[in-house]
Amino acid sequence: MTPRRSLAAAVMVVVLLAGCGVPPGQPRADVVTLAPNDVLAFEPLYAENCAGCHGANGQGGAAIALANPVYLAIVDDRSMRATIADGVRGTSMPAFEQRAGGMLTEKQIDALVEGIRSRSSRPVSLEGANPPPYAATSAGDVHRGAVVYQTFCQWCHGADGRGGPKGSAITNDSFLALTSDQALRTMVIAGRPELGAPDWRGAAGPALSSVEGRPMSDQEVTDVVSWLASHRVAAPGQPYVPERSASGGLRVE
Repeated sequence: MTPRRSLAAAVMVVVLLAGCGVPPGQPRADVVTLAPNDVLAFEPLYAENCAGCHGANGQGGAAIALANPVYLAIVDDRSMRATIADGVRGTSMPAFEQRAGGMLTEKQIDALVEGIRSRSSRPVSLEGANPPPYAATSAGDVHRGAVVYQTFCQWCHGADGRGGPKGSAITNDSFLALTSDQALRTMVIAGRPELGAPDWRGAAGPALSSVEGRPMSDQEVTDVVSWLASHRVAAPGQPYVPERSASGGLRVE
């Protein structure tokens, strides 16, 4: 066999071997698009389902920052998973698991919980502080909560919770209609660092001159959440007050 024919034969063998791994008419594995239920990678799952409210990389948006170290320190995996899977009825947090009407499988919910915990969490020192538990351990008292609010919260959110120079309105009826008691508790404990709101350790105002800077207790958090929740109304966001006409029917002015 001449050198030229030998080279041609060698090239042919290489070409044939290169095509042996992929049957004719079938795409390569690296270009196959996964079915929605088969996507288990954290990044696309988070981007498609969580980032719109909780921000890119869990840094916060309309909802709390999932990468907040204090939040990750107080929430357990079971609670996080239940919130993602079942949502929070009556609020802006929908259910994501298929059995609850969502689009995600159980494995995808597990992947989100694991990813939020492992990729967002980072070493954090609570300086020996013991944060209040994620869930309330006792009943709240609205009257005590009013005192707690004036002590810890009014300096940013105003005397009546309608907003102040440093904080937004937190007794707004539309806000409260979209926010559960647990979400209020979580925000009081973990803060909203992306918005400049301190956690449970840094909410003390000038009224605490003798013990300024002391953290809120578990009961104080529970009580102030009860006070905030007491401002919910039956028909939030209504710009009008229905009145009865002379004929007895409802009239909207």
